[in-house]
Amino acid sequence: MNIDLLPGSTDLRVLVAVAVLLGMLCGVLGVFGWRWYGGHRERRLRAARISGVSVDLVRDVLVPDGGGGTLHLDYLLLTPKGLIILDLRDVTGNVFGSELMTEWTVMDDARRFTFANPQTGLYDRVAAVKAIIGDAGVQVPVEGRVVFTRRASFPKGLPRWALSEASLETELALGDRGEAELLVKPMRAVWERVRSTLQPSNFSGAG
Repeated sequence: MNIDLLPGSTDLRVLVAVAVLLGMLCGVLGVFGWRWYGGHRERRLRAARISGVSVDLVRDVLVPDGGGGTLHLDYLLLTPKGLIILDLRDVTGNVFGSELMTEWTVMDDARRFTFANPQTGLYDRVAAVKAIIGDAGVQVPVEGRVVFTRRASFPKGLPRWALSEASLETELALGDRGEAELLVKPMRAVWERVRSTLQPSNFSGAG
């Protein structure tokens, strides 16, 4: 007995429609998959760059704020220049801001939004780490940088303490790693003292 797999034109149209829908679904999944892969790869490269400018680091931690609360740190680096806090910001578009502005503005084609001046929070984080160090007997500088990803541009120039991810390895160049290890040796005790007060954070920034 012969079995007709396509007994009528209606069944054929259904199969074609299903094939088209499956093709569209595969296309959509492919686009999202590629975007996910691109984002994942970008985050890995960013983490490698940050690791490359530090002798040691901690990531996504909470530091006591001195008032019974905590502050989130995206990165805390041990470098020959001292301890450096990195506050990562991932925004797309032209950024306009300065040290004296309460809010910074982002313009991306027709889209426009503002966010709080990140330097204020950065100063609080620097002060919190300095408070932990206290009078440790060793002078260890503590600084901070607000690092913007490659999707942000500053037509009027970068504000103070702001840094582009593209210039990270230039601005915070480590130099010879062996020499850097020797330079941070006097800071190791202070570094471990700070690390012992930190707790893991559930919040993860752009990195």
